[in-house]
Amino acid sequence: MTNIRFFTEDIHFTLKNKTKIRQWITATIHHHHKQIHSINYIFTSDNYILTINKDYLNHDTFTDIITFNHSSNPEQIETDIFISIPRVKANSHQLKISFTEELHRVMIHGILHLLGYNDKTTTERQEMRKKENHYLALRF
Repeated sequence: MTNIRFFTEDIHFTLKNKTKIRQWITATIHHHHKQIHSINYIFTSDNYILTINKDYLNHDTFTDIITFNHSSNPEQIETDIFISIPRVKANSHQLKISFTEELHRVMIHGILHLLGYNDKTTTERQEMRKKENHYLALRF
C-alpha cells in the first residue's frame, strides 16, 4: 500500500497519472531529505473546502488548497491536503493555463509548505513560485 493516497469529498473527480504523481511527490520530498509517513490528497467542492476554512482556520473565504501538517517528527511528512477542484479550474482559466498544470502546481505548493516554504510576504511568494516552477519542470 502506498503512503500517498487520493480521495474525493462532495465532488466527482478522477485524478490521472496517479503512479507518476506519487513518484514525483516522493522525489520532491526525498530531495529535501525527508520521509513520507502519509499524504492524503482530498479533492473537494468549493463548499466543502469553505467549511474547512471556516471551521479550522476561521477564514470565511474560498481557497484552492488547505494543508494540515499532522507530523510530530520534523523529518517526516504526515498531512491531509484539501484541494478545491472548482477553484483550480477557475484559476487555470484566469491564468490561461491548463487545468492539469494548475492542479499540479497546487499539489506541489502544499508539499512545499510542509518542506518549510512560506508565502506570506512578497519575497516568500517569489521564492515559492520559483520552487513550484522548479519541481513542475521535474514532473513526469
